[in-house]
Amino acid sequence: QVQLVESGGGSVQAGGSLRLSCAASGRTFSYYAMGWFRQAPGKEREFVGEINRSGSAIYYADSVQGRFTISRDNAKNTVYLQMDSLKPEDTAVYYCAVRYHLGTSPSSFDSWGQGTQVTVSS
Repeated sequence: QVQLVESGGGSVQAGGSLRLSCAASGRTFSYYAMGWFRQAPGKEREFVGEINRSGSAIYYADSVQGRFTISRDNAKNTVYLQMDSLKPEDTAVYYCAVRYHLGTSPSSFDSWGQGTQVTVSS
């Protein structure tokens, strides 16, 4: 079982940037594709993007394409989410998770971290 801990959240103004980190422990991190999700108050958990085991293939949700960048450092057992040009609608708790099945729904992922809050003010 992989354990995940997110960090790097905070409060920024619209147009600003944040970099989230997700540190993994447990089984070999490089064996797994990783995903980022977010959940705003009163809304369902939403897929943000994912990265394959080597980092050679990355996929983003349309809502963040061109503004967010996912990367990973397997030597550090860490996956990153660089968020630029942030908008108020990006406000949410952000989670990382391990991909275990095909698909972009939360049910395809597991080993969720505790989440980190991102708040974007206008």
